[in-house]
Amino acid sequence: MISVTNIVKYHGPTRILDGASITIRKGEVAAIIGPSGGGKSTLLRCINGLELFQEGEIGVGDAAKLIGGQTPTKATLIQLRRMVGMVFQQFNLFPHMTVLKNVMAGPIYALGKSHAEAETIAKKLLDRVGLSPRIDAKPWQLSGGQQQRVAIARALAVNPAAILFDEPTSALDPKMSAEVMRVIDDLADDEQFQAAMVIVSHDLAAVKKIADTVHVLNAGRVAYTGPAAEAFAPGGPVEKME
Repeated sequence: MISVTNIVKYHGPTRILDGASITIRKGEVAAIIGPSGGGKSTLLRCINGLELFQEGEIGVGDAAKLIGGQTPTKATLIQLRRMVGMVFQQFNLFPHMTVLKNVMAGPIYALGKSHAEAETIAKKLLDRVGLSPRIDAKPWQLSGGQQQRVAIARALAVNPAAILFDEPTSALDPKMSAEVMRVIDDLADDEQFQAAMVIVSHDLAAVKKIADTVHVLNAGRVAYTGPAAEAFAPGGPVEKME
């Protein structure tokens, strides 16, 4: 589903990613954890085409491919956006749009759905994340946890093959964090939901519960890849990381 091969990424003279390679299968929940500054969020942004990288290759599905040192074409980026949804730390909702219209935007502008089709999709997803009563609210009228749940619904609205979560609870208090993680956990437990999910998070308790596979990223390199149960075992990679 997602193949990341020997990615090298510089910010100025600093080597942020240093030959990182991971593979994520369809329907898999993969967590990327590790020390701050290890390149986790940068890796997600490279997968989604938001940042260029200097070496290596990223493939999403059978079609979308990004090559190190090359600027992707507009057609490639459009294809990538249709296949990969992203949920950011700071929500990134459109402030002038209602909750409903935020979620409708993807189906209308990315998929070419009619207004009626997009509204049906959006209402169903907002019900799934528990926000049906707030469809006419603007983002500023919602709590942080509610805004992040809208962001998840918006990412789901284009029926992506993969969803990337970049520290989805880092800006939230514990109660709101729990609300958001319950939504992600519900997706992970849904056997009919076949999108790959990639979660960058410092919430190790949530990662332990949700993830199938754990990748430990340290200094831009993948220091460990394996089953979550093994990663969190006594004396395992996560304990050593801490």
